[in-house]
Amino acid sequence: MSTGTRTMPLPWTNLYGLARTLVALGTAGTLAFSSAETLFRPVATVGPHPPCDGFAAASVFCFAPAGEESYTGLAVLKWACVLVLLVVASGWRPRLLAVPHLYVNFSVFTAIAIGDGGDQIALVLSLLLTLPALGDGRRWHWQRPDEEELSRSRRAWAVLGITSVIVLRLQMSVLYFQAAVAKLPHAEWHDGTAMWYWGNSLHFGAPPWMSPAVNAVVSTSWGVAALTWLPLVVEMLLCASLLLPQRVRWHVMWAGLFFHLMIAVVMGLWSFALAMSGGVVLLCAPLGAHLALRDRDRSTSAEEEAALPRPGGREAVPV
Repeated sequence: MSTGTRTMPLPWTNLYGLARTLVALGTAGTLAFSSAETLFRPVATVGPHPPCDGFAAASVFCFAPAGEESYTGLAVLKWACVLVLLVVASGWRPRLLAVPHLYVNFSVFTAIAIGDGGDQIALVLSLLLTLPALGDGRRWHWQRPDEEELSRSRRAWAVLGITSVIVLRLQMSVLYFQAAVAKLPHAEWHDGTAMWYWGNSLHFGAPPWMSPAVNAVVSTSWGVAALTWLPLVVEMLLCASLLLPQRVRWHVMWAGLFFHLMIAVVMGLWSFALAMSGGVVLLCAPLGAHLALRDRDRSTSAEEEAALPRPGGREAVPV
């Protein structure tokens, strides 16, 4: 987008759309694959869930009827939220779904009994993606943005949207800095044995089908050290990614996505991994970047392509 003598990237790309999809799928998975009795069970020293006092009373789950029918009502509301999230993930009408997406994530964060961190990350990311989505007039968030001359109101939405994406990138950088630095005071992360404890944890250890392979690795000194220190390296690289050249940041992005995939597979934290992956995409990709097929990304306009010499004297045929 051109504003005077300066240019500014538009926030409405399919990479921002991909981030919305990943965040929405993470929350949808939490709701779809957990029963109402699991999500809203009472917690010792905390009390019943959902808590419906203070600002938490605004949660959609507080509209469920009380009494014996409470879990039936919570289940209905749960599936209604899943439906909203799946529509968000499809990319349809970002402007219309921006606030409902934020509201569902707020409701989940304030209402469920036991979170895994993914619910909090999803709430923060959906909040920061609200402004870009409110200015996104496309039918689908997978489409290329219209880069023609924008109206004044559209320019204002573009400024608000790209500013929000920049704040999101800074938030992700700080998050990874805190994640790495918080581990350093602990001796297990110093001596490279921390992943032995995680690998054998009853709550976050590897699933039965994967336990033999994980145990074989963490039972060796080099294996457990590699699994302990590599996450620290990846987290510090993600923290510093905004300072790295773009060609390096692409590699850091793939390392971050693989890192979160392994967290999901080994520890079962799929909602956390999907939400964080959405943040990683926006952290490492250039502002205004649009995901495209390689051949189309490298193509020029039809007129320019037709003028290029072709082997054997063939002319370019616009497709």
